[in-house]
Amino acid sequence: MAVPVAFFAVFFAWPVVAIVTRGLKVDGVWRFGRIADVVGGSDIRHVLWFTTWQALASTALTLLVALPAAYVFARLDFPGKQVLRAVVTVPFVLPTVVVGTAFLALVGRGGLLDGLWGVRLDTTVWAILLAHVFFNYAVVVRTVGGLWAQLDPRQEEAARMLGVSPVGAWRKVTLPALAPAVAAAALMVFLFTFTSFGVVQILGGPTFSTLEVEIYRQTSEIFDLSTAAVLTIVQFVAVGAILAVYAWTVRRRESVLRLVDPSVTARRPRGAGQWALLGAVLATITVLLVLPLAVLVRRSLDGGFGYYRALGDADGGTFLVAPVQSVVNSLEYAVAATAIAVVIGGLAAAALARRDAGRLVRGFDALLMLPLGVSAVTVGFGFLIALDKPPLDLRQSWILVPLAQALVGVPFVVRTMLPVLRAVDERLREAAAVLGASPWRVWREVDLPMVRRALLVAAGFAFAVSLGEFGATVFIARPDNPTLPVAVARLLSRPGDLNYGQAMALSTILMVVCAVALLVLERLRTDRTGEF
Repeated sequence: MAVPVAFFAVFFAWPVVAIVTRGLKVDGVWRFGRIADVVGGSDIRHVLWFTTWQALASTALTLLVALPAAYVFARLDFPGKQVLRAVVTVPFVLPTVVVGTAFLALVGRGGLLDGLWGVRLDTTVWAILLAHVFFNYAVVVRTVGGLWAQLDPRQEEAARMLGVSPVGAWRKVTLPALAPAVAAAALMVFLFTFTSFGVVQILGGPTFSTLEVEIYRQTSEIFDLSTAAVLTIVQFVAVGAILAVYAWTVRRRESVLRLVDPSVTARRPRGAGQWALLGAVLATITVLLVLPLAVLVRRSLDGGFGYYRALGDADGGTFLVAPVQSVVNSLEYAVAATAIAVVIGGLAAAALARRDAGRLVRGFDALLMLPLGVSAVTVGFGFLIALDKPPLDLRQSWILVPLAQALVGVPFVVRTMLPVLRAVDERLREAAAVLGASPWRVWREVDLPMVRRALLVAAGFAFAVSLGEFGATVFIARPDNPTLPVAVARLLSRPGDLNYGQAMALSTILMVVCAVALLVLERLRTDRTGEF
């Protein structure tokens, strides 16, 4: 556990503390009164209000749209189910910049829905809400559907036989068992939308701003570190509270008795109602998930492959290298970040899985989730402030970007590997040790064969999320080595059809790479659960 703790202390806690200190400590004196001044401002109160209510609205809308799909994937068996599961998950692993770009292609200028019924959706909050549903749809489907598939349907059938109506049986039997999973999914959706950056940055324009966007604006445009530090503290407290509730709901979910193998609970649709529900879910997936991506691809092909060919030309201005170089950069960075995340996350998961792990070690499990909710903008800018002098002067080093990306990948590695490691029979390890095997050999001979597939799945998730990390990378990626998300954002910030078309082309490339990684992951993952 020492290595993961040291990694998070140096590359997460230190940068965050550094930027907060820089903002609130003036001439060696702490200015805590600045917190009340900033939070009391009307502009910041408006940002806090919009951040909160749009997260609540996005969460409610996502649950409303995705819960029927969770039932379909848990209880119904139909051709192409595994492929459709992968399609549903693709939006979640896409970078938020690509999600914003996809909806910009759908509802923005010249988009399929541009001006439909006289309404410009890209200038309203509805574009942001729909993009959040698009991004978080899989969170609900896989988290709730994974548990739903493991609940014994005979309990609900028994209630039906006792005269309870179908709705009553679901409300009295199934819903109480599903409640922890629904709560966990809702909290994760709220967390992701509360800290939304790329989607709001692209679709919100100057009208809408979340905490994360405001931190970026105060840091990079206004250079007001004091205000940015206060907003970071506010977001940190909010995220900490959300994660504390999430940890409690996960413990409740893990205490639910799982009676059956999920592979035996799914059946072919029976009756007009189930077929209609399946059709409605397929139509929703087509319109909500597939259509934006299809429009993104179509917009990238306006005029043939001209936008793709233009990616090979350097303009000597915003891009010191050809935009296509960002593809190579992103792949190299993502491979390095994946290696770091697998090592750090694997060590953390192994320590957390030990039966004799103390309360302090188990508490570290919740802390590992903080990088998913704490401002990536703060972390990125904190890297520049904290890691700028010996013994860790990394500002000019290429490893800075993979380190920031690995912070986001580690929680996915831990969440993927931990349940599998906890399922390994401790007696097998003890027997190997009694026979004289060293700890390393015990891991190699006992644990590794059982967790190999989970390790590959964890690496796939880490690769996908590292490839799309934007909030921290936008600060630390050098102009001559941009990543794909940074290149897309730069192109969208410049006027002209060529820049817009190149952004669509790069986003399509990034989408394809993420989708391929996800499909490989889907083939590797075990079918015991459908959860993240």
